[in-house]
Amino acid sequence: MISTWQDFLAQQGARIAEGRVLDFGQPANELAAAQTGTVMADLSQLGLLAFSGEDTAEFLQSQFTNDVRGLHADAAAWNGYCSPKGRMLANFLMWKDGADTCLQMSGDIREAVLKRLKMFILRSKVMARDASEEQVRLVLAGPQAAAALNAAGLPLPEGAMKTKSGEQGLSVRIGTDKFVLALPADRALAVWAALAKHATPVGTAVWDWLRLANGIPMITAATQEEFVPQMVNWEVLGGVSFQKGCYPGQEIVARTQYLGKLKRRMYLAHLDGNEAPAAGDNLYTPDMDGQASGMVVNAAPAPDGGFDLLAVAQIESVAAQQPIHWKTPDGPVLALKAQPYPLP
Repeated sequence: MISTWQDFLAQQGARIAEGRVLDFGQPANELAAAQTGTVMADLSQLGLLAFSGEDTAEFLQSQFTNDVRGLHADAAAWNGYCSPKGRMLANFLMWKDGADTCLQMSGDIREAVLKRLKMFILRSKVMARDASEEQVRLVLAGPQAAAALNAAGLPLPEGAMKTKSGEQGLSVRIGTDKFVLALPADRALAVWAALAKHATPVGTAVWDWLRLANGIPMITAATQEEFVPQMVNWEVLGGVSFQKGCYPGQEIVARTQYLGKLKRRMYLAHLDGNEAPAAGDNLYTPDMDGQASGMVVNAAPAPDGGFDLLAVAQIESVAAQQPIHWKTPDGPVLALKAQPYPLP
C-alpha cells in the first residue's frame, strides 16, 4: 500500500493490517450498507501487473484463456492463466491503460505469476512489471455508484466491461452498478473525499462478500492449480474464449468443455457459526466415502451472521441433494443459496 495513501485512510478511521483495510470501525454496519446501499473500498490488497511493448498482445494471447488481441482500448475482460495441465494459476480483471495492459489479481500470487510469465517472454518485445503501488485502486458499488462517479468528476463508462479515462483517473465498469477505479496518487485523496459524500467506506471483507455474492471467484495461493476454469464457472463469466487458439492447458480446457467431462462446479453457499472457512478448505459428501469431494474457493462474513462462500462441489452430489460438510466428513453442513447466474 502506498504509504501516503495508508496514512490518509488511517485518518479516515480505517483499521489496516498487512496492507489490507480491515474496516472503518463498524464492520457490521458496513456489511449492512453493502446489501442495499452504495459502498466503496480500497483495493490495495490486490496485485496489479502491467505489460507494455509492441509484442504485448501477441505474447499475452499465447498465455491466457481469453482473447487479448481483441481487447479494445475502452474495454475490460475477465481472463485466466493456466498450467499445462489446465489448472488455474491465476484469474484476473484485465484492462488497457495507455500503453499498459493491466491485470488485477489476488495480491498473494502476483509475484509468482509475474516471475512465471517473465520466463516465457524470451525475445519478445514485452516489458512486465509489478505496478501494484503505482496508482490507488478503489471499487465503488451500489445503486448510487454512477451518480457518485459523476459527482467526483470521474469518467463514466457507457456499458458493462467498458473503461473510460479522464483527468481524475480511469474507471472500469464491471457491472451495472460496480466500478473499479485506478487513480493517480496525487488525486486519490480528493476523489475519496468526493465519493464519501455518496458512498459508505467499507473494509475489504465487505467487497469480498459482494464479489462472491455475485459468483465471481478469486484464485489465491491456497487454490492455485486446484481447478480447471469451468470448475469455478470461469467460462460462464466470460473468462474463457474457445476460439482464440493455443495457450497453456488449452487442450484440457477445450476437452472439458466439448466432451462433457466436468464433474465439479462452483456454487454459492452459506455456513453458520463463528469459525471462518478459508480458501482451500476441503469439503465432503457422504457419497464419496470419506474422500474430499470439493473445496472452498473464497469466503467472507455474511451480513446476517455466519459466512457466505463459493464452494466447488460434485455436480452429481448437489443434484442428489447430498449434504456438503466443511473440513471433515462429519463437519458443519453448507446451505446452498440461490445461484447468482444460471449454470449449464
